[in-house]
Amino acid sequence: MVVDTLLAGERERQFYWLRAWVVMPNHVHVLWQPQVEMPVITRWVKGATARAANLLLGRTGQVFWQDESYDHWVRNGPELEKKVRYIEWNPVRAGLASVLEGWPWSSARLAGETACPTRNPPLLS
Repeated sequence: MVVDTLLAGERERQFYWLRAWVVMPNHVHVLWQPQVEMPVITRWVKGATARAANLLLGRTGQVFWQDESYDHWVRNGPELEKKVRYIEWNPVRAGLASVLEGWPWSSARLAGETACPTRNPPLLS
């Protein structure tokens, strides 16, 4: 459900270009290139996924996500590649998958490619 929302934010809403993402059991990492203001993106992603998760869990009126989120501006190509590797290797480092492509809730699973190649956004210089 979280993966579907992340992909819809790029493909349908065109809020961002996805670079890398992973959904872990207790947190999510997303690297995107925003096309709208960050508060719009975070409010939509958290709101859409919280509603869907609470519906699946049969909960109402309960908080799903923590209030805070941590953001970081990626300033150049080498830093971008470092962040992509950090995100996509997260399940392997945590012992949840033995290979990069082995975690089904990650951009790394897409045909053995990394960095969510749904589009070709411009690279940071």
